[in-house]
Amino acid sequence: QEIKHVYQFIQSISSLGNYEFIFFFSSRRRHTRCSGVSWARRCVQETDLLLSRSIFNQDYALFKESANVGTYQPSPQSYVNPDHLRYFKFVGRIIGKALHDGYQLDAFFTRSMYKHMIGQSLSIHDMEDIDPEYYKNLKWILNNDPTPLDITFSYETDDFGKLKNVELIPDGHNIQVTNENKEQYVREMCYARMARDIKSQIEAILEGFHELIPPNLVSIFDSRELELMISGLPDIDIQDLKENTEYHNYSETSIQIKWFWEILDEFDQTMKAAFLQFVTGTSKVPLEGFAYLRGSSGIRKFNIAKAYNINSLPTSHTCFNQLDLPEYPTKESLCEKLVIAITEGKEGFGFA
Repeated sequence: QEIKHVYQFIQSISSLGNYEFIFFFSSRRRHTRCSGVSWARRCVQETDLLLSRSIFNQDYALFKESANVGTYQPSPQSYVNPDHLRYFKFVGRIIGKALHDGYQLDAFFTRSMYKHMIGQSLSIHDMEDIDPEYYKNLKWILNNDPTPLDITFSYETDDFGKLKNVELIPDGHNIQVTNENKEQYVREMCYARMARDIKSQIEAILEGFHELIPPNLVSIFDSRELELMISGLPDIDIQDLKENTEYHNYSETSIQIKWFWEILDEFDQTMKAAFLQFVTGTSKVPLEGFAYLRGSSGIRKFNIAKAYNINSLPTSHTCFNQLDLPEYPTKESLCEKLVIAITEGKEGFGFA
C-alpha cells in the first residue's frame, strides 16, 4: 500500500497552494516544493526518481550488482531481509507507475531482468553481463568435449560462507556432463543463475509491475526498447566516445575506423543508444564522460578490435566494452552489417 498512499497524498494536495514535502530516503533528507496541479506531477516524478535510486541500496539486500557495473538483478540472498518479497513487489509497482506515466527512472537492470519483464526467452549470451568468466567457461564447454572435466548436473552456491550443492535436474550429482548432453547442461546452468535461483524475487517484481502494465502491452517490445522506455534516451557525445577509444590492430587512420565514426555520427539518438547497449550492455552514460567507462574489472575504455571474417557481423564483448569489427571493403557494407548486429543483437542458443 506504500506507493498507493504516496500518490493519494500527492493527488489530495494538488489543488492547494504551496506545500513542502520532506522525503527521507537512505537516511538523507530531500526537500521539494510543490504548488498546485502543475507541480504535483513534478513531485510524483521526483518521488519515482528518488525511489529508483534507493532500491539498489546494499543495506536493503535486495539487488546484486552484475559484472557489467551499473546494472542489477535480484540477489539470491535477499531473503535475509524478512520483507524482501514485499519490497520487490513495491519495486515492480515503481517501475510500472513510471512507465505508465512516462517518467524515466535512474535504474538499470541486467538484460535477463528486462527479458523477464516482457516474457522474452533468455539466452546464454545474457550470462556475459552477469559473470563474464563463467560465461567464457560455458562457451568453452559448448565448443569442446567436457567429459574429462568430470563435472555433473549440479553446482555449488555460497550461502553466506556455507557451501550448498544444488542439482540442476533430478539426481543431477550422479549424471556426468558429456559431449552428448553438454547443451542441456549449459541451458540448465544459465536458467538456474538467471531465473530459478531468484524465481520468487522475479515473480514478486512482475506481480507489482503487471498491476499497472499488463503483460500483453509490454510484450510487443524487446529488452533494449524496454530499457530505454524505463531509463530514457541518453545524451551520447560521440566526439567524447571517439576521444576515449582504444584500437587493436586498427588505428585512427584506418579507413574502416573513419567509416565507423562517420556512420555512428549519422545515427539518430535511438540508434546511438542501441549501439551503446550493444557494446556495453546498457544505455547508461558515465556521469564523468566516456573516459570513465567501466567494465567488469574497473575503468575500461571502449575499444575496437579487428576481426578477420568479412562475411560475419560485428560482435561485442559487453564486459570489456569491446567491438570486434571485421575489415569490410566498403562503407556501405560496414554500415549494413553494423546495423544488423545492433538491431538483431547476439541471440541464439536461447531457452524459455
